[in-house]
Amino acid sequence: MNWQAIALSLKLAISVAGILLAVGLPIAYWLTFSRWRWKFLVEAVVALPLVLPPTVLGYYILVGLGPRNLPGKIWESWFGHTLPFTFGGLLVGSVLYSLPFAVQPIIAGFETVDRRLIEASWTLGASRLRTFFRVILPLSATGVVAGTVLSFAHTIGEFGVVLMVGGNIPGVTRTVSIDIYDQALAGNYSAANQTALLLLLFSFLVLSIIYGTNRRALGLWRKA
Repeated sequence: MNWQAIALSLKLAISVAGILLAVGLPIAYWLTFSRWRWKFLVEAVVALPLVLPPTVLGYYILVGLGPRNLPGKIWESWFGHTLPFTFGGLLVGSVLYSLPFAVQPIIAGFETVDRRLIEASWTLGASRLRTFFRVILPLSATGVVAGTVLSFAHTIGEFGVVLMVGGNIPGVTRTVSIDIYDQALAGNYSAANQTALLLLLFSFLVLSIIYGTNRRALGLWRKA
């Protein structure tokens, strides 16, 4: 079992989950409470990775981060190297690919909050920021947790985007999913099976935690 690839995948998944928690909360808040008539276009962009083939998304990220385009040129001028085929490139690609897996559960959590509670908080003089942290966020905690855990788990199992943006560099961009592919391609089915089984058990554990947490929260809500 390639522990180096597993450690790299965990590092990538933790980083992506943290970034998406910080980025996903304001995006989900705006998509939930905004009354802008064209916000469905933003919703479509956020959800695009759900239907777009990973290789297509990975290709455009690879081209966009390359030295011939503005983002790539800016990055190269600042840091002296390009983003593709580096851990930073993996991080950018993974954040974009896992964005809907974080935002949509958070939106679902925000939508369960009673609007009358929010309006009551405003009536009592609380600011929007204070209302968010004291009313909205606690009441939608299950959605936030689900979005964070799903983005983490989704990043662990990435393949297409990771391979397109990062390639297959040991210790730098070779994640656990790419390692399984390499082992199977080389005929090392025993090693591939061990790692695949580990990912299978991990995925089952993650889903069990999400469904168990949501069911428990629903039971407590009904009792209340």
